[in-house]
Amino acid sequence: MNGLTVTPTQILAGAGVLFVLFWVWRAGARRAKAAAEAARSGARLASLVGRVLFNAGLIVAVQWVVIAHPGSPWLLVAVLGLPALFASYALTRAMTVTTVDTRKRGGRR
Repeated sequence: MNGLTVTPTQILAGAGVLFVLFWVWRAGARRAKAAAEAARSGARLASLVGRVLFNAGLIVAVQWVVIAHPGSPWLLVAVLGLPALFASYALTRAMTVTTVDTRKRGGRR
């Protein structure tokens, strides 16, 4: 023998340390996954706000040009009515459709 002796108590202590390290690693991974999901949902909201503001600015700019340079009354109706229809559709959809992004504990698809 080489003089290395390991008692059963030391083996159990080593296995316990490995188990605790694995448990801490899994808990950290779960916390990281939850934080990433929270950041993703926040980014979705910011992205939606940006797109809404950009589209609203674009609609206002087109309407401003048509109103400032009068032409056909049908063009004025189209420029004011069509964006109103799209906006009402989008607003109604945004107010009524909700998503629930929850996962069951330990559930995989």
